[in-house]
Amino acid sequence: MQLAQDRFPAPDTGPATTEQRPLRIALLGYRSHPHVGGQGIYLKYLSRALVRRGHQVDVLSGPPYPELDPEVRLIRIPSLDLYAAMPNHIRALRWHHLKSFTDTFEWWSMATGGFAEPYTFGRRVVRYLQQHRGAYDIIHDNQSLCYGLLELQKAGWPVVATVHHPITRDRDLAVADAHSWGHRLLIRRWYSFLGMQQKVVRRLRHVVTVSECSRRDIAAEFGRSQHLTQVIPNGVDTELFQPQPQIERVPFRIMTTTSSDQPLKGFGVLLEALRRVRERLPEAHLLVIGKLQEGGRNQKLLKELGLEHCVTFRSGISDQELVEEYARASVAVCPSLYEGFGLPAAEAMSCGVPLVSSNGGALAEVVGNAGVLVPAGDSEALAKGICQVLSNRVLAQAMMQMGRQRITQEYCWDRVAERLTDFYHQIIPTLQSDSVAAGANL
Repeated sequence: MQLAQDRFPAPDTGPATTEQRPLRIALLGYRSHPHVGGQGIYLKYLSRALVRRGHQVDVLSGPPYPELDPEVRLIRIPSLDLYAAMPNHIRALRWHHLKSFTDTFEWWSMATGGFAEPYTFGRRVVRYLQQHRGAYDIIHDNQSLCYGLLELQKAGWPVVATVHHPITRDRDLAVADAHSWGHRLLIRRWYSFLGMQQKVVRRLRHVVTVSECSRRDIAAEFGRSQHLTQVIPNGVDTELFQPQPQIERVPFRIMTTTSSDQPLKGFGVLLEALRRVRERLPEAHLLVIGKLQEGGRNQKLLKELGLEHCVTFRSGISDQELVEEYARASVAVCPSLYEGFGLPAAEAMSCGVPLVSSNGGALAEVVGNAGVLVPAGDSEALAKGICQVLSNRVLAQAMMQMGRQRITQEYCWDRVAERLTDFYHQIIPTLQSDSVAAGANL
């Protein structure tokens, strides 16, 4: 097995940014806490990078709310937050909620197995912006892809949306992994918001995505021509995620950052690979940054493979603790069946950890020639790649250096903010006259 060939060119940074006025930017996210997922991480670091370039940034978010720098203003757009209501989601409805169509629809959708937060978030955001006419130069949505964006666009606001990847991939893999027809119906009901997202993506003038792979998938799944979608990759906080030479690596420690209950993340494939690795290297053990779903398929697989004693789970840790765990790992693994970008892989590389990754989705673009790539879903190939790194110190050392260099040169947040700033300024002049009239129309 060889290091992956660098088949993907470095991202085009575009023309140099000169004499561009600071902008007033509204970043939208219907759920934005970093521990909820990659969308929260995107808002946290993008808002910071844009502020550092001199822009004024407000994040308009539903709960759970994001963790933001002090220079970034958080505008809370409260939802019913029904999934945080304990112990009974159904009983979270109150009489005053029935006075609002938005609140009632959100509750009804949840009660019938749906997920309405992207839609209801859009209705609440439009209402907020109606009350704050002229407050922003541009509206940037982070994958809510709600009907409200079309309403704002029609009223003359410059609107752009980031699509990390079409969530249809998540739905299809979850359906394929379902254990009964009833479970499959519930999954399809949950993902019913995708019909809205497909319509919105087709009709938005401006869409950005984070990889060439996602651009192709958006075209295939949402019917949007590739040339209408701009690729601006995600970034990594290279100041935080950096090598920690003072921390000793734990021999034969394999590390992964994953959600073990999502089929998309390939955790079952990694467990199968670990069994094979331990046949050759009995000292090998796995640290998982994430939770194991009680009673789930992977918990059963863990017991069937007899791996309970050599797999450890950690969750709820800080970013600094995550960096320190990377520093202790001998190899990081990204077994995902599909990634629109692959932030865990990029963070591991930024920390100078040798990486073995599947080629699922955009991972080959991100890893380039700085890691070992194997076919997605192939546990035997994954095991061979892990053994290769654990058994070859020279190879591991070379990967540490190449991974860090690739991320700092091509995927730092300052570069992302620079490219987005250029894109914003391309959008605004063509719509400036309409934007002035937006206050009268909204």
